[in-house]
Amino acid sequence: MTTAALQQTDVARADTFPIPAGVHAETVVSVRHYTDRLFSFRITRPQSFRFRSGEFVMIGLPNAMKPVFRAYSIASPSWDEELEFFSIKVPDGPLTQHLQKIRPGDTVLMRPKPTGTLVLDALTPGRRLWMIATGTGIAPFASLVRDPETYDKFEQVILTHTCREVAELAYGEELARNLAEDPLIGELVAGRFVHYATATREAYARTGRITTLIENGRLFSDLGLPPFDPAVDRVMICGSMDMIRDVKALVEKAGLKEGSNSMPAEFVVERAFVD
Repeated sequence: MTTAALQQTDVARADTFPIPAGVHAETVVSVRHYTDRLFSFRITRPQSFRFRSGEFVMIGLPNAMKPVFRAYSIASPSWDEELEFFSIKVPDGPLTQHLQKIRPGDTVLMRPKPTGTLVLDALTPGRRLWMIATGTGIAPFASLVRDPETYDKFEQVILTHTCREVAELAYGEELARNLAEDPLIGELVAGRFVHYATATREAYARTGRITTLIENGRLFSDLGLPPFDPAVDRVMICGSMDMIRDVKALVEKAGLKEGSNSMPAEFVVERAFVD
């Protein structure tokens, strides 16, 4: 059988190819398909693995002599016993064309070092935290909004999520609904967490690109809040390259400065993408 055939039939069998040294081989616990473009999955967590909510790791599959690894934000909070990921499905993506076929019991490879800029440590103290996401860019924020530390540091947390189609908003909508019932942080988020979803290609309660809604002020008027203010607002941005570029320009225009792990400031962006 050819390598290509193995990649199609043995999507994630750990015994097909050797596991690279220093790489965790974890088991798929569950998989959920939201649309023909989006799915989430959960894997076991190595006992020794530690990360900060909002960070990403490199994951791959044991389906080649030299596995393809891609950056995936961890969607579960740092206290979770499992690791959750939210992914797009790319028909010809080097990794996702195979990853989208995984099932419970399959093996996913994970490099042991987490990293990323979408962490609370990269922001200076503020009153209000904005998380601006498009598509699967909501993943690191799914981690952060479920972390008690987020509510220790900010009085209000606002998660915006923009997708092309209404069905693609399901992951974020479910996340927001479940927050109130979460036994660990349910009481913390009451009256302090806001979920603001928009669609760009279908009729919805709110429609339009998030950049447009920031520029024309509708985002702020809808929420009854003033525009970005570097004295109180902190912003995290994750999603498409175009959105990141445009929102970055808008928050800089408002006077916010970009921060990093080594030099915290008023906003941060993530530049790690899948496929």
